[in-house]
Amino acid sequence: MEFCHNDEILGMAVFQQLGQFVRQWQSHWRAGPPDFERFEQELHEHIMAVERALLTEELARYDVTAAAIEVGGVVYRPALVASETYLSAAGPITVTRHLYRPSGRGSKSICPLELRVGIIRGYWTPRAARQGAFVMAHLTPGDSQALFAELGSMQPSRASLDRLPKELSTHWEKQRAVGEAALRAQEPVPLEATVIALSVDGVMLRLQGSSGADKQGRPGKHASGPTGQREAGCGTVVLYDKEGQRLQTVRYGRMPEPKKATLEQQLAAEAKSVLAVQPKLQRVLLADGAEPNWRLLAEVDQACGPPPQPSIEIVDFFHACDHLKEGCDAAWGESTPRSQAEFERLKTLLKEADDGPERVIRVLKYHRDRAKGRKKQRLAAQLTYFRNQRQRMHYAQYLRDDLPIASGIIEATCKTLVTQRLKQSGMAWTLPGGQAILTLRSLIQSRRWPTAWQLLQADFRTAVTICSLPETMPICRQAQSFHKYLPPTISKPIDHDYAALPLAI
Repeated sequence: MEFCHNDEILGMAVFQQLGQFVRQWQSHWRAGPPDFERFEQELHEHIMAVERALLTEELARYDVTAAAIEVGGVVYRPALVASETYLSAAGPITVTRHLYRPSGRGSKSICPLELRVGIIRGYWTPRAARQGAFVMAHLTPGDSQALFAELGSMQPSRASLDRLPKELSTHWEKQRAVGEAALRAQEPVPLEATVIALSVDGVMLRLQGSSGADKQGRPGKHASGPTGQREAGCGTVVLYDKEGQRLQTVRYGRMPEPKKATLEQQLAAEAKSVLAVQPKLQRVLLADGAEPNWRLLAEVDQACGPPPQPSIEIVDFFHACDHLKEGCDAAWGESTPRSQAEFERLKTLLKEADDGPERVIRVLKYHRDRAKGRKKQRLAAQLTYFRNQRQRMHYAQYLRDDLPIASGIIEATCKTLVTQRLKQSGMAWTLPGGQAILTLRSLIQSRRWPTAWQLLQADFRTAVTICSLPETMPICRQAQSFHKYLPPTISKPIDHDYAALPLAI
């Protein structure tokens, strides 16, 4: 019986066409070596045709024909039979499927086939959607469309690609906390971890239809960007071993919102999850000099409960060096040899001497007291910065303890997570549209994408119950969002119309 089934498949037209192509191509060698690139291209097209044919046949098995079905506690009855084209990873496939409608005027029809498979937006098959979302996380819709055209498999439109991340993000955001908890539950905390470092920063983004501006400067930060821009938030949770080697990094990105409230919740949940496993980790709060960032980190630290040893606040060494360079230029002239020499000397002291911050403060105070006008103001500003941050600048001790002194991870996160994708020429974003991309990029950069996709895709599948069944048909249980799909084994014969999967999740 198995051999007959295989013979039936191999007898499909697409397999015959593939064999004919191979035989014809071999005959080209009689006239000399043919064009290999052309062979690659045509072979790929035939293989994609085979894949589409098999996908079409398999997809049709998910259709349901019954007198009545139940979905989510609502009974639906047959409405019509119609063909529909879906986009698979191999290209478009068309199947005939049944639609059902509940009682009542103006009620909306449903398609059991789409519910059982998990078709996304009534168009994307699961694998096609995964590939489309991954590419859209890195490229614009136009560039994504061009990439798929070059690859020669599926060729989604620019509009379809643009809508896909928003659809996925809508589902993710509805159960975001549950999904993130499920991701964390599947990740082990490295046993060799000794330090957990929390960082936060922001990136200015242009928003569509925004007339206001986040224009107020903050201590340690330049004034925000032009009108129409607001600050997106980035956060990281990083684990280090006793040698200071980075073991694990989780990145989060959120579109602008008051006080970065969602980002704070995410960082707190992430840290609490890690500390529940290893409560003795040394907590490090690492940021630039912006006071709102320190307030947020302090609230995250407080939410994690009392630490076994005091949390350590560290201001990013390179941000401190930027302020030191500004002070040196004010004291000895912009980028003069003397300014450069003094900067290198003071930078070394700041990093390696136990009293480095105090010595820098004394130098800046000395020159401020002897300066006038604009020069005095510049020196006073940098002196204030170092005085405010001195308790976060014990770099020599931090290095002896193998603690991180630079916020390069959060700086890189701001660049790779937000800037590279959301700040290309002429871009302006809606909050949902930008968040859709940030969510995808956060999951990918945190190495959570494969697991997150399984959770997302399961949320598009819905249980379908046959209300009027032959005796041989099993009854299904209601699906739960973000739960693993585990179909039971079929033990009884099933009518041909139901030959794909049991109607159970």
